[in-house]
Amino acid sequence: MTGVTLPDRLYFRIGEVARLLGVKPYVLRYWESEFRLVRPVKTEAQQRRYRRKDVETLLEIRRLLYTERYTIEGARRRLRESKDREGRALESLRAEIEALHRLVSRVPGRVQEPRAHSR
Repeated sequence: MTGVTLPDRLYFRIGEVARLLGVKPYVLRYWESEFRLVRPVKTEAQQRRYRRKDVETLLEIRRLLYTERYTIEGARRRLRESKDREGRALESLRAEIEALHRLVSRVPGRVQEPRAHSR
């Protein structure tokens, strides 16, 4: 990411996010319309509350647009590719953990515990 340190909080208001990123609030609203990954929740008073993950995504969007000089479409494509790679890595990790679990479950003398979750 960039040199921005996010405060240790779960939610941020639009003005706070704008200051952190060094952009105007209308830029954030525009990015929301262009990037589906950024979807702040709205309070009952219709104020935007950005989750930490939204802010991290916005930092990456800002880096792609302002530092790497991507177009909106190019940044969208790059974020999609990054998300796809992340998903494949998580799926691979899940498969490895399941294989390890099967291996450990076969250890003689070990009582097999029931699975806590289902897919």
